Amino acid sequence: MKLPFAALLIGSAVAFSPSAQYGARTSALQMSTATEAPAFKKLPATVKPGVVTGQALNDLLEHAKKEGFAIPGVNIVGSNSINACMEAAAKYGGPIMVTFSKGGGQFIAGKSVDNTDDKASIAGCVAGAKHVREVAELYGVPVILHTDHCQKAWLPWFDGLMKANEEYFEENGEPLFSSHMLDLSEEPLEENIKICKEYMERMAKVNLLLEFELGITGGEEDGVDNTDVDSSRLYTQPEEVWYSYEQLAQVPNAMFTCAASFGNVHGVYAPGNVELKPVILHNSQKYIKEKLGCDDDKPMKFVFHGGSGSSTEDIQYAIEAGVIKMNIDTDTQWAYWDGIRQYEADNHDYLQGQIGNPESPDKPNKKYYDPRMALRAGEEAMAARLVKAAEDLNCVDVLN
Repeated sequence: MKLPFAALLIGSAVAFSPSAQYGARTSALQMSTATEAPAFKKLPATVKPGVVTGQALNDLLEHAKKEGFAIPGVNIVGSNSINACMEAAAKYGGPIMVTFSKGGGQFIAGKSVDNTDDKASIAGCVAGAKHVREVAELYGVPVILHTDHCQKAWLPWFDGLMKANEEYFEENGEPLFSSHMLDLSEEPLEENIKICKEYMERMAKVNLLLEFELGITGGEEDGVDNTDVDSSRLYTQPEEVWYSYEQLAQVPNAMFTCAASFGNVHGVYAPGNVELKPVILHNSQKYIKEKLGCDDDKPMKFVFHGGSGSSTEDIQYAIEAGVIKMNIDTDTQWAYWDGIRQYEADNHDYLQGQIGNPESPDKPNKKYYDPRMALRAGEEAMAARLVKAAEDLNCVDVLN
């Protein structure tokens, strides 16, 4: 008996199981986790402290969609901002997504290093991911390791990350990262999804999730400049979301999320300058549900780009439409700087020389100009801003 194509799509996209090529190894892992006590009272038993990948990642995101919360996805540039993310997650009691960009990876490797063929960007992202893997469990929270926008010209960077994942999988039975984003939204829809599907087939073999973009996120961020894009391209249509879902769900064991544009803009702007339309996400869910003929009101997992400066009302309405992650960069960059700025303001008279301050002309100031002091102030301010973001995303106390 032949099943309807829509029924096949439901099985392919909603359920996640390891590919046959790697089935034995992962099945053994799943059997062991099934018998262990849950690490978190409110989360699926597969989700543990530390880096979350594969089945556990899919379970976590499905749970977030069902329970109505979204995970902060934060761009980082080094161990200080990485640690601030995990510190915040431990404070608000929820998961966190640590996000590397191509430029951020290069910065981690060192701006003076030759970046021919993106080798510094690749090495920096890999080094940052390994740092997270070494310390994440210490924070006692689930951590998603992700990379941000990769346009067509940057695919060599993506290929380098995939090579690192495949090598890590061969040794450890899971990928180094949890997920990666392809942003081919500047290409025609068919070409965008064709390339995404080719990478999805490769990623599914090592249990990686793909985030893809439809429409264009306005503004500018880390080398991606869409400040002059036509406003009509900021709004994705339900038919485009369905086409993408239909194509990617054909890949066995595919896991994917969709960054559908609904007026999103990178950066922060004065009120009234950005018109978000989260109803686009609601309409897309209804359209896909009708096409699939399924009972799930939210068959697609959406992500929210350009979240900095958005109103709480728009954020909450987007979460109701199946948004399970919101990107935050501009606000956390400002918070980090503001923490350092405030530290300098509070200790200004102790930071004007190595010796001599209001207490004594002979007293040393080393404990004030120790770089760790200002950097720690930045970490604390960034973590505090992320706690506020988690509140807006309903992501507080979702672990226990």
